[in-house]
Amino acid sequence: MVTVEPSFQTPLHAWHVEQGGRMVEFAGWSMPIQYGSIMDEHHQTRNAVGIFDVSHMGRIYFDGENIDQFLDRLTTRRVAGMDEGKIRYSLMTNAEGTILDDVLVYRLAKPDGQSLYMMVVNASNREKIVSWIEQNISESDNISFQDRTRETAMVAVQGPRANEIVAKISDTAPDSFGYYTGGFAQVCGHSAIITRTGYTGEDGCELIVEAEHALEITAKVNELATEIGGGPAGLGARDTLRLEAAMPLYGHELSEEINAAQTGLGFAMNFKDRKFVGRAAIRAAKKSATLPVRVGLELEGRRAAREDCDILVDGQKVGFITSGTFSPTLQKAISMGYIEKEHAVDGLDVTIDIRGKQAAAKIAPLPFYKRS
Repeated sequence: MVTVEPSFQTPLHAWHVEQGGRMVEFAGWSMPIQYGSIMDEHHQTRNAVGIFDVSHMGRIYFDGENIDQFLDRLTTRRVAGMDEGKIRYSLMTNAEGTILDDVLVYRLAKPDGQSLYMMVVNASNREKIVSWIEQNISESDNISFQDRTRETAMVAVQGPRANEIVAKISDTAPDSFGYYTGGFAQVCGHSAIITRTGYTGEDGCELIVEAEHALEITAKVNELATEIGGGPAGLGARDTLRLEAAMPLYGHELSEEINAAQTGLGFAMNFKDRKFVGRAAIRAAKKSATLPVRVGLELEGRRAAREDCDILVDGQKVGFITSGTFSPTLQKAISMGYIEKEHAVDGLDVTIDIRGKQAAAKIAPLPFYKRS
């Protein structure tokens, strides 16, 4: 087996090692998959606070005129006219309507009174999206952008008590922001961006700071989290948490082989009175009776059906699994996958082929878990 050496380390790499993090290569970065038990890290996030280093995610900053109009041409969700303080989840698609990435687009009020437009992209797609933006900028756009991923850090503080502890070290309480909004603040005396966002299905916030301040801020957040039963969490818990919340993962539920119309992410697609790359292909795909669509599945027993397992009805393949796990919160095996539209019926009995053994399952509504 060939071992792939990571190209990059986040500003928190030494801290992860000190905390006992098990480091692995992920999308070219050395990242902690877990510190102790994935299940313990999952539960601490659901019940108190989980701290996730997400500095591997790409952070692209834009400068120029009419940036919202430019981004509106590249995203499935409307960006033009977005209010300051808002953050929008969107897809970026090619001309065929298949997915280049899922992204967050930010318009935040800077302390100098100007607007900051930025985009957070998946680590595995950072170079691709940077290239895609370059290909689509014309001289008439009068826009420039900077990939500041290596110069900054991003930390997700997630869980029902996450905002409470961040408020103790910030001059702006995360609770003062609405869901999917954010702004600039002072955290531990340093300039930071706080956003009411996350990828766990829990409340919480994400902090974007200059790389040199990441260790000080994260260590203080961890000190406060430890006092209330929280602590650091790795990629393993991040995956089980997002799967329970039915949040798609690029390379699994989203890819350049999957049309945006198949994903069930209708809220992230605005078609009226606007044009964007892939619009016509997505609208055509929405009318298709044959393209598989994303569904949830609950399995009997504890064995999880993972990526590439076949979904069967009456012995015939009708779909495939994209992600699966044993849910620590729900104490049942859950999966997401794509299935032919005619079989995408909640409660329908199906069979999943798990390495040659058949497991009974039912189509289940998404999300599997929703916080109260």
